[in-house]
Amino acid sequence: MTMVASFLKVGGQLLMPGVAALCHHWPNRDDWQVLQIVIISPFVLMLPYVWIFPESLRWLLATQHYKRMSCFLPELEQELHKKPQRSCIVRMMSTRNLWKNIVVLCVNSLTGYGIHHCFARSMMDPEAQPTALCHADYYTMAGIAVATCLALCPAVGLMGRRGGLLTFMIITALASLLQLGLLNLIGKYSLRHDTVLRDTLNRKFSVAFSIIGMFSSHAVSTLSIFFCAEITPTVIRGGGLGLVLASAGFGMLTAPIMELHNQKGYFLHHVIFACCTLLCIICLLLLPEPRGQPLPESLADGETFTRQTLLQHGEQHLLLAKCDKDYSRVHDTLIADS
Repeated sequence: MTMVASFLKVGGQLLMPGVAALCHHWPNRDDWQVLQIVIISPFVLMLPYVWIFPESLRWLLATQHYKRMSCFLPELEQELHKKPQRSCIVRMMSTRNLWKNIVVLCVNSLTGYGIHHCFARSMMDPEAQPTALCHADYYTMAGIAVATCLALCPAVGLMGRRGGLLTFMIITALASLLQLGLLNLIGKYSLRHDTVLRDTLNRKFSVAFSIIGMFSSHAVSTLSIFFCAEITPTVIRGGGLGLVLASAGFGMLTAPIMELHNQKGYFLHHVIFACCTLLCIICLLLLPEPRGQPLPESLADGETFTRQTLLQHGEQHLLLAKCDKDYSRVHDTLIADS
């Protein structure tokens, strides 16, 4: 469901220009007001969803709300009369490993969405016309989002959740550091006299690194949400996903904040998020690999998801096994030499 939601989000991003064009030709009404109404209407329709759609059967079983399952499984209501368990995301703090995993994914989600705006801003051409700039950049970012979703599924299936997230985060960090450092080195040491060629190379390298960085940062953000849905137990899965999505929203807020400040401090903003990517690479090594494992139901099940060792099980067994060997001949050889 998390991946389906990502595809629907990208589809809505592609359809948004068409909706804006239809609202522009709406008679006797400001096009911006019509567009606002069209965007808000689906959110109003979501309010009665809590009464229309039933609660998840997996969540009801995990929290022992058997009476609310009477419409699904009538026989359970007759046999089981246990008191329902109250679950809250605050219970996550009593765990040993689960809260660390969720915090790491929150930081990853915030960094991915925050640095995404840095790459998008670097890709824009300041000399282009405002209308052409808006349309070209919007469709470019939407196309990158589509390509990311299409490449994410086979990459995660091949490398695993933790391996895929680590790979995309390394690519994001490299693109960010090269964009910050390599372009300055080109202008400072190699092409000091040829200003036109230097500016052309800087522009081309900046666009190339921006596209790569936008691709990988979007993958990091999407995969962090998907990762959280797999390692968070059913009893608090909604709360865990809410924390990661809230961190993603906070990362998205950096874009309008920079616009309000007229791009002042943009370079420092990019440097901070580049440092965060390096920190995330180290923290990602602490995450477990949930591929091929069942979804955890309770907090105890979530605690079983721990970081795997780098050594294979056979090699680790050999290292831990006791080796009873006879070293008396070595001792005799040392005595003879002395």
